[in-house]
Amino acid sequence: MFASVREMFQYRSLLAVLVARDLKVRYKRSVLGVLWTMLNPLLLMIVFSVVFAQLMRFSIQHFVIYFLSAYLIFNFVAQTTSWSTSCLLGYAPLIRKIYVPKMIFIFATVLSGLINLLISLVPLAIIMLVVRHPIHAVVLYLPLPLAIATLFAMGLSLALAAVCIEFNDVVQIYQALVVAWMYLTPVIYPIDIVPERFRWMVLSNPMYPVVETFRAPIYQGVAPDPGLLMQGAAWGLAVFVFGWWLFERRSDRIAYLV
Repeated sequence: MFASVREMFQYRSLLAVLVARDLKVRYKRSVLGVLWTMLNPLLLMIVFSVVFAQLMRFSIQHFVIYFLSAYLIFNFVAQTTSWSTSCLLGYAPLIRKIYVPKMIFIFATVLSGLINLLISLVPLAIIMLVVRHPIHAVVLYLPLPLAIATLFAMGLSLALAAVCIEFNDVVQIYQALVVAWMYLTPVIYPIDIVPERFRWMVLSNPMYPVVETFRAPIYQGVAPDPGLLMQGAAWGLAVFVFGWWLFERRSDRIAYLV
């Protein structure tokens, strides 16, 4: 692992180029370009505030903030891991021609998703000001859950990329699982409404501590729970180490499979 880290550091300039390329390609031929990253939370605000806050009558004050403060971080993990399932195929011509650490393509995908997430926080802040939801100084804690989510996303992306390059069916299965994963995570609903006998399923979800520690400074105006931060960090580190190990084991075969 230390040798791989040293190699990634040597190719840091390429990593920066790949992140910039990924962002440019994603919004190519789009009139609004990167503004779509800011408009998406606004559109979601309208849909979910009508469907869940009104029709389902969740008794949550400022439901839009409650939802977006969790959805943005969950969507970051879901999107980047989904993109990573076909990431290596997109860079196949480069992988076949010259040697570069294959892992760098996964890192570039996750980091470009992180930049999108940071941009998405701008309209969230605007919405908070519009609905007069206070912004507290504890938002300075947000880099902690952000770092945990990034570590978790990188580990899961590495594992998925290593498997999907050989077994394409996993891509379709994962897309379906992500939808179920979101509803198993308290993004839309408060955990209090989950029956006690099923609550363990939510609490054992690795995204639960990430979502709750990211939501707390934004919606509740309190510092993240240290216990949840440690739980999220343990999940993130475990998944990252496993993903790295699995990717390293299969990396020599990637050039023959893309």
